[in-house]
Amino acid sequence: MRSVANRIARIFESFKGDAVLLYNTGLVDSNFLYMSGFTSGIFENSTLIVTRRGMLLLTSELEYDTARSQMPREMTVEKCAGGKQLGDKLSAHLRGKVVGVNADFLPYKHFINLKKLSKAKGFIDASAAFSDARLIKDPDEIGSIREAVNIVKRSFAEIDRYFKEGITEKELAAEFDYIMRKHGAAEPSFKTIIAFGKNAALPHHAPDNTRLKENEFVLIDAGAKYKNYCSDLTRTFIFKPDTKSEKYRRMQDMIEVVRKAQSLALKAIRPGEEGSDIHKVAADYINSAHNGIYKGKFIHGLGHSIGIDVHDGARISSLAKTKLEKGMIFSDEPGIYLVGFGGVRFEDDVLVEENGGRFL
Repeated sequence: MRSVANRIARIFESFKGDAVLLYNTGLVDSNFLYMSGFTSGIFENSTLIVTRRGMLLLTSELEYDTARSQMPREMTVEKCAGGKQLGDKLSAHLRGKVVGVNADFLPYKHFINLKKLSKAKGFIDASAAFSDARLIKDPDEIGSIREAVNIVKRSFAEIDRYFKEGITEKELAAEFDYIMRKHGAAEPSFKTIIAFGKNAALPHHAPDNTRLKENEFVLIDAGAKYKNYCSDLTRTFIFKPDTKSEKYRRMQDMIEVVRKAQSLALKAIRPGEEGSDIHKVAADYINSAHNGIYKGKFIHGLGHSIGIDVHDGARISSLAKTKLEKGMIFSDEPGIYLVGFGGVRFEDDVLVEENGGRFL
């Protein structure tokens, strides 16, 4: 059962206007998905009006039946062809009211048109209200993210059979995306990152035609979408390790240090803690390991919130002021990056529970 009434209430806890207007362009606003729960349909150029009493969806005949088949009880759906008809319906519901929009998504030209059509008293930015509401996940959201995580975990368990000398990063990325879909992903959460050898030192490396060689890193950063919700996990492997080589010993040591840092950060996660303090636990361990040989080589924040968007509104970093609360979900992803040699990252998604954090 979708907790739509609770989501409406959470939005209007901090948003003090009369209504919120969510308008999809050729892309779908993730807040539209958050409020509707729709998992089928495109809904481009559709409009959702959210009030304290419920929601009204104005959509084309093309999407009408799809919407009706999925709509929560708090929603009414009406056909709307756009143009004058859209203006008449917007003004009937919004004339003289203070209306919120998602300024983080809505393009300016669409905003100007909606402002003209609605004849609202005024417009204010409601994006912060949605961001705050979406940080705390309800049971439905947690269940969807857990399944998105499990899809990627099952894919990681299978991917090493595709490791072979000479395969390219692009080819392995295509294999991983196929495996995730086979296990139930609607689509990847983001473009899958595959990095071999030295490329693993580049956290956001785009897979290219680099070919896999023996005794090299294979870093895979991937996520799956399930019922609109994302996961984001990373694993680092060593392909055909030469266990007697100095290179292998160095790679394995990096893996062990990062794994330990991830574990220490997990143990530090609990309600009331500040994001910057959690980051510091992992960073301090990496910076001090082996008399500081990896100092300064953890070059990004420890994590970010995860939900409908893979980066869902908050971060765990040296500058993060976010106070952790029960029901939040963050990534825990420390790393070590040695340019010219390679990099290691391990990432799991953590649910903040009453007494601590737990990997999903």
